[in-house]
Amino acid sequence: MSTDLLFLPDGASFEAADIVFYADRDRRSLDEALAEADLLVSCPHAGSAIPGELRPYLAPGFTRRLQLDYTDCTTAAIVRRWAELDPSIVYVENPHPRLVRDPNRARPDDLAATLAEALRRVRDAGPFQPVDLTGVDAIRPVTFSFFPMLAVPEDDAGIARLVDAFVDAGSRGVDVYQRTRSELIERMAASTIAGRSASRRFTTLSFHDTMNCTTTRDGAVRVERAPADRLPRVVALSNRGDAHGDPTADGTVTMAPERIRLLAQAHRSGFAVASPDDVLLNQPYLGSQEIISAGARFRELGDEAGRAGVTLDAVQAEFLRELLLGAAGTAHISAPGDDWPKPDPQHVDRIARACAASWAGYRALLDGA
Repeated sequence: MSTDLLFLPDGASFEAADIVFYADRDRRSLDEALAEADLLVSCPHAGSAIPGELRPYLAPGFTRRLQLDYTDCTTAAIVRRWAELDPSIVYVENPHPRLVRDPNRARPDDLAATLAEALRRVRDAGPFQPVDLTGVDAIRPVTFSFFPMLAVPEDDAGIARLVDAFVDAGSRGVDVYQRTRSELIERMAASTIAGRSASRRFTTLSFHDTMNCTTTRDGAVRVERAPADRLPRVVALSNRGDAHGDPTADGTVTMAPERIRLLAQAHRSGFAVASPDDVLLNQPYLGSQEIISAGARFRELGDEAGRAGVTLDAVQAEFLRELLLGAAGTAHISAPGDDWPKPDPQHVDRIARACAASWAGYRALLDGA
């Protein structure tokens, strides 16, 4: 397996048609797909290849293992396959890695100041030391295992050049993704409210993976996270609520509690879990910017949706990466190395079909309620 970093061609640009996937794209238009679908799936961290023009800003020693561990690369193949199989979904994929900018974080008003603060915290903590980047992690200088990703500029001018390069590259990828996702949400919500869709429901799903281990300096992904940070064996579904999906103190959830509980029930069936605790709600994550922003928009549309008798929901699914990778892939990256295993097509198909079955089961539970 190659250990070289993955790069896009310098200046590579994406359009909506490059990053939107749905069943039978060769014979159906996007308009036809949207009319049939009731679920928009987005993968904000699926991209892996780094824009080529950002090569000069990467830290020495940054390997393909570290590069892909810092993405949700397993989600791309699975959700593309799910979209091929299931005409009830449309899928939009971020073509850029979160290294360029994380679209599941609120975009700061001043990227340069935010990055400068992140760099200051990293410097103060020292090399490879844990550092809290809460609030300044739209562009991170280190991975979640605190490996350096970016060559640290020596002065403010260097930081400004780095930020300018990242913003320019992002305009051709991650910005296109965010704009496309927002436009699709607006189109699908409006169509559902107007009665032009096949369903009286519209849900947007932000799809992620996280591993229950972090990376050692030799590349082995084998350091167990603290118990409070570990995912269940299949998936954590999040609506910004509590462990039952009910609102917390602020009273706001992005998916109605009764519906997210049914969604969890459907995933337990779709993935044939051994224990109900293999699928949890809002543990360990509440859900981030994608469902926060979609939930806020749906609240704005709440009166209109209520008059039309339709439901609008936003939910996050954080799958256990070990499940999405499969046993062989997990074992491979648990050993020292710089490479990353290729997806197993049969395993990808099994997980994609389990996702489709889970959402089909959810619809059946709603229709039978």
